[in-house]
Amino acid sequence: MDVNEAKRHAVEVIDSCNDLLLEVSHSIHSHPEENYAEHHAHDVLTAALESHGLDVQRGAYGLPTAFDASAGTTGPEIAVFCEYDALPGIGHACGHNIIAAAGLGAAIGASAVADDLHGRLRVFGSPAEEGGGGKVFMLERGALDGIDAAMMVHPADADLRWMTTIAVQQLMVTWHGEAAHAAAQPWNGRNALDAAVLGYMNVAALRQHIRPQERIHGVFTNGGDKPNIVPASAAMHWFVRAADISSLEALKTRVLSALQAGGDATGCSTEFSWLEPSYAELVRNDPFEDLYASNSAAIGRIVSEPSGDLNVVGSTDMGNVSHVVPSIHPMIAVAPRGVGIHTEKFTEFAASASGDAGVLDGAKAMAMTIIDLWSSAELLRSVTSAFDARLK
Repeated sequence: MDVNEAKRHAVEVIDSCNDLLLEVSHSIHSHPEENYAEHHAHDVLTAALESHGLDVQRGAYGLPTAFDASAGTTGPEIAVFCEYDALPGIGHACGHNIIAAAGLGAAIGASAVADDLHGRLRVFGSPAEEGGGGKVFMLERGALDGIDAAMMVHPADADLRWMTTIAVQQLMVTWHGEAAHAAAQPWNGRNALDAAVLGYMNVAALRQHIRPQERIHGVFTNGGDKPNIVPASAAMHWFVRAADISSLEALKTRVLSALQAGGDATGCSTEFSWLEPSYAELVRNDPFEDLYASNSAAIGRIVSEPSGDLNVVGSTDMGNVSHVVPSIHPMIAVAPRGVGIHTEKFTEFAASASGDAGVLDGAKAMAMTIIDLWSSAELLRSVTSAFDARLK
């Protein structure tokens, strides 16, 4: 079977599964589940993979809502990642139902020709992308051992070769003060809320003096109990982001100093913890992106390079994967320009006709890209060489 015939057959198989893929996408969308609670999505996806002949390990790598599915017995091993966790309050505003169903479709299509092309396929169900770092724990536990390349596709408001990713780590901070009656004896109190507010203002001032790629944003998670009680404790949850892991470390020190100064100014103590894992920036791979872009164009989607307002900036644990194996993270348009991810409006488009088109087109483009890597040792070498050069 030559590469063009294999691609045609994979696309036909995906077309024959349209109803299943869209049913899976809508089912996950209508059952939003947050970090490490994605039991419905896990069960729906693993059942669908098994029904199409893939070997499935449920609850893989010590994570109850992760899975590892495989097809093929010899040759290069290419991985597809599925994400399926939702956001609090606004559900699938990041469109992970589309990511999951597109990954499922790519797996079904590519696995249909795996034996003919002497290729191996792995499909990873990676929970908790929205801050829980499922992929990081999976790779630390050996998921990527022997993998030659990895991919996924992410919905957005444009078809893009990559997402502009920045490294991130989360920070939890608690200030401890002294409670007192706010009217009778306020002088006996040490106001932890004041410490938190001053820390926030310090970070706000710091924002003027950070690099354009850097981001610092936080929310109050505890501000006291009643106005007439001097708050004995207050807490915040922060995201600290930078262009890459090395610059993130320097920024973390500056942010923490700003927050601790709020405690120093109010006589409160400051307790903090950096949540693991941190997310790394994406290591891009031009030849790999070229393959995806060519296959996407073949089904009528022209993939652009991000520039200006045509851009999506964020952080993902796929960045950590890209430091271990050659990886791509293209964006597929499912919403009109200007409708950003992590918004209520995007949640609607994730289950719309355009969202469904993203599922099917993303599945086909990825399946054809897998077939390219299986069919040509030269193409796979170019992807691997680009990866080695980027890391150096």
